[in-house]
Amino acid sequence: MKAIFISCNQALYDEVQQTMEQLGVRGYTAWEELMGSGTTTGEPHLGSTTWPTMNSSILSIVEDDKYQPFMAALKTIDDANPHLGLRAFWWEVGGTL
Repeated sequence: MKAIFISCNQALYDEVQQTMEQLGVRGYTAWEELMGSGTTTGEPHLGSTTWPTMNSSILSIVEDDKYQPFMAALKTIDDANPHLGLRAFWWEVGGTL
């Protein structure tokens, strides 16, 4: 199984959620309002007067067979919205209790 951590502009949150539903990625934990800044490109998302946008994040544990289609779909969303920002990171995880 893979843990996938997604951080994106809040404007992309609903699209990410719809993609998860379409691919059958059900279990997740979400944080809807986060501040942050990319490492090399993009503007900070700080919820301030100067930088008013915010980020959202999702952590989902997915089966190995859903990992690649999910990551490909997230890349498609990011490619279609280069100025908004979406990043996804994954790592291997063990089973559940």
